[in-house]
Amino acid sequence: MKKLKNEKELLKEAIRVGMIYAEKRGAAEFEKSDSQQLKVEFLYRLLVHDKQIQPLAKDQSGYQEMRHKLAIWISKLLPADHPLNQ
Repeated sequence: MKKLKNEKELLKEAIRVGMIYAEKRGAAEFEKSDSQQLKVEFLYRLLVHDKQIQPLAKDQSGYQEMRHKLAIWISKLLPADHPLNQ
């Protein structure tokens, strides 16, 4: 797994956008007290279910891999000239 440049910031943006997506879809309502791990796992599973991202292999489905997959997802959605894609 190759680390992305700005991966931490991309993950924050992925969680923000993913939460909006999940709430508009009616799939979830997040609380401020929800942990980042809970949000990452939920958003990963939701995006796999909605066929927005490919699922990880069963032997690679850990928390770090889910974080990385969300960062890749948002980096592809952002415009090429976005500061996080530089």
